[in-house]
Amino acid sequence: MLIRFPEGQELYRASRYSVTVNTAAKRMTLFKDGTIFKIYPIAIGKPSTPTPKGNFKIINKAYQPGGPFGARWLGLNAPNGDYGIHGTNNPSSIGKAVSNGCIRTYNNNIIELYNLVPVGTPVKII
Repeated sequence: MLIRFPEGQELYRASRYSVTVNTAAKRMTLFKDGTIFKIYPIAIGKPSTPTPKGNFKIINKAYQPGGPFGARWLGLNAPNGDYGIHGTNNPSSIGKAVSNGCIRTYNNNIIELYNLVPVGTPVKII
C-alpha cells in the first residue's frame, strides 16, 4: 500500500509480522501479513522450567546481550519471569528442551528476526 503526501513524499506501510512458537515441534514460525514467511528451529524450556504458553508481545530488544543469550534478545511480556526469544552460545542445544523457559534459536536466525520485527510484535506460544 502506497500513501502519497501533498509534499510529494511517499510512505510505504510497514509489513505486519507475528510469531508462533510450537513447543511440541520445536519450531518458530514468522508470519508476514498473515502468511508464513520463515520457519526457525528452536530450543525450549526443560520440564522443570517450561516455556510459558499464551499470547504475548515483544516488549524490548537487546543488541549483543552476550553470554547464553547469544547475538540478540527479544523480551516478552510473559508473567512470572524474564522470558524471551534469543540466540545461543550453545548451538547444539537447538531442537532440545534445555532452557530455563526462553526460546533459543541459532544466532544467524535471531539476528534476522531482530532486524525484521518491531517491539509490539505479537508472539503466540502453543
